[in-house]
Amino acid sequence: MSDFTNQVAIVTGAASGIGLAIAHKLLAMDAQVILFDLNEPALHEAFDQYRTKAEIIPLNVTNQQLVDEAIAIVIAKYKKIDILVNCVGITGVTNIKSHEVSSEDLHKVFEVNFMSCFYTSRAVLPHMAAVKYGRILHIASIAGKEGNAGMLAYSTSKAAVICMAKVQGSEYAEMGITINALAPAVIQTPLVDAMPEAQVKYMTDKIPMKRCGTLEEAANMAAYIVSSQNSFTTGFTFDLSGGRARY
Repeated sequence: MSDFTNQVAIVTGAASGIGLAIAHKLLAMDAQVILFDLNEPALHEAFDQYRTKAEIIPLNVTNQQLVDEAIAIVIAKYKKIDILVNCVGITGVTNIKSHEVSSEDLHKVFEVNFMSCFYTSRAVLPHMAAVKYGRILHIASIAGKEGNAGMLAYSTSKAAVICMAKVQGSEYAEMGITINALAPAVIQTPLVDAMPEAQVKYMTDKIPMKRCGTLEEAANMAAYIVSSQNSFTTGFTFDLSGGRARY
């Protein structure tokens, strides 16, 4: 895979989990990476070693005005955005039946998991279209394809992310912009560590490899998806499921 020299990338949810791993991967491949996350101390702890190639922007990506302002700052400084990777996500309350789901929790999960992806992609797409190049990756989940019992809010929000990638991929296919989703099964992240043990077992039991995926595996696949070499696949959902998804 070619490196990302002279490319400008934004990674949301960069302070932990898959976002952190992808940001480190892009930095290692010489991209200029702008890091969006509310957890500013964690961003500094993880990325202060990359003082010349990483820029920290503490940001609530569920606030459209703040997202628009942050994108404007990036464009003013770097003149372009080549890559957007949306990794921010929460599970919400899990291991409950649908009739037990509160509307408050459902709205919160959709704001973080879906609306943030909409806000950031909406803000960067005009700039990508202007130069006829761009790569957008929305991190979804196998739960968005299959629907995990006990995870209504999470599963349906990730299904919405997958559908948005399909719509956006079709809309911008002739503009040199690819927009795809990545649907991991269980990846060993702090988010998964916070789930009830029964919920994690329910998910890993469905994986033929009988294990969680690794952050390195997720970062490697993401790096290919947002590379210039991935030029003929858009509106697609890449699987990272240990054999669980074969469709």
